[in-house]
Amino acid sequence: MSSYFTDLAQQYIDGEWRPGTGSWDIIDFNPYDGEKLASITIATVEEVDDAYRAAERAQKKWGATNAYARRAVFEKALALIDEREAEIAEVIIAELGGTRLKAAFELHLVREFLRESIQLALRPEGKIIPSPVDGKENRLYRVPVGVVGVISPFNFPFLLSIKSVAPALALGNGVVLKPHQNTPIVGGSLVAKIFEDAGLPGGLLNVVITDIAEIGDAFIEHPVPKVISFTGSDKVGRHVATVCAANFKRSVLELGGNSALVVLEDADIDYAVDAAVFSRYVHQGQVCMAANRVLVDRSIEAEFTEKFVAKVRTLKTGDPSDPQTVIGPVINSSQADALSSAVDQAIAEGATALLHGSTTDNLVEPSVLTGLPADSDLLRQEIFGPVVFLVPFDGEEEAVRIVNDTPYGLSGAVHTADIERGVNFAKQIDAGMFHVNDGTVHDEPLVPFGGEKHSGIGRLNGETTVDAFTTTKWISVQHGRSFFPF
Repeated sequence: MSSYFTDLAQQYIDGEWRPGTGSWDIIDFNPYDGEKLASITIATVEEVDDAYRAAERAQKKWGATNAYARRAVFEKALALIDEREAEIAEVIIAELGGTRLKAAFELHLVREFLRESIQLALRPEGKIIPSPVDGKENRLYRVPVGVVGVISPFNFPFLLSIKSVAPALALGNGVVLKPHQNTPIVGGSLVAKIFEDAGLPGGLLNVVITDIAEIGDAFIEHPVPKVISFTGSDKVGRHVATVCAANFKRSVLELGGNSALVVLEDADIDYAVDAAVFSRYVHQGQVCMAANRVLVDRSIEAEFTEKFVAKVRTLKTGDPSDPQTVIGPVINSSQADALSSAVDQAIAEGATALLHGSTTDNLVEPSVLTGLPADSDLLRQEIFGPVVFLVPFDGEEEAVRIVNDTPYGLSGAVHTADIERGVNFAKQIDAGMFHVNDGTVHDEPLVPFGGEKHSGIGRLNGETTVDAFTTTKWISVQHGRSFFPF
């Protein structure tokens, strides 16, 4: 595993591994034990330019390459991930603090999205559009946008880099990837290494490991990329969207959430407890779709709460490399401090801690809070960690109002014995995704993924990925002579 952190601690530009030329280094730490994993000299504005120019040059030939030939690269990449699965899992555990369960989950999804990318290469289809002009043939072509800039987050960095990088490449584009500073290997150079070894031509995929303190807005302002795919917070996403709009480029934004899992009075309580615990505590709650709020009909509140708290008590917090660990460390100390502050604030506002987890370095034990005042800001913001708010309600109408009372609208779930009642409930929620009798955390390669309100703009997966990373081109052919009025 250590070779990943030594060999890949570089920039990958124009098919070459090279050190950055910035004046300082990004230090990559293991969030569990503080071990220094790598030191990476950051990329400068000039290197960002080099990366985009390389992608622009390489894309011309790649975009004209037969789609069946492009497919072979993704088939090989999939085989390499299968072959290196155990090593990659160890890197995920070390760099992210992801548990073994989480590493397996992320690798499973990466493979699923690569399989879909193999098919995406063949997905774009042209059309012949009728014309009111005699003898005119209107051809509509789907063509690559050219170059895509991808900015990935720290929570599922391998998946959320691959999820944009692989489809963009499959559809004939060049790509420049900027991973999060806390996950430069898993989210960046590991992706480059997989595709390099899979035979992707040099220059098509570039990885720049850097920081906005060094490059400012150069990554999103650069004239080459036509689309920026960003996954991260709504605060940064708003800035990305603003800069993209000012520079006439498209942005695809997958942002935060404040999901709710709703338990109606006729639900299977034991099953709902299992779904709610997973939906809140998977990967320490560092998931945009995680259930920050669990809403329970007041008639079953006591039974649900007792069983929920009892199950949460069984979740082991500790070393993510231990197969028994369910909750590993959060990504860094500032995140841990923010979570402790949120719990303290909730209690100060009048909430009761049914379970008050302690914080040791980056290990944050689960907390379960109830009785938070309805007007608390904490109920309307994203809590990115193992802290949950239990909220009672009286009837469906009140539940719908509470669920929608947030600036976010990403995911959610409802539990009920009546499927159509659940579907009708889901239709009333202002969210891009909602699940009946399941958890809140789902992502499938063919189903459009994205949110409403502050949770993002645009969708990825399936046909919506084709829309995101291609553009339409109208070419008309006049058979015979056209008529001009002068």
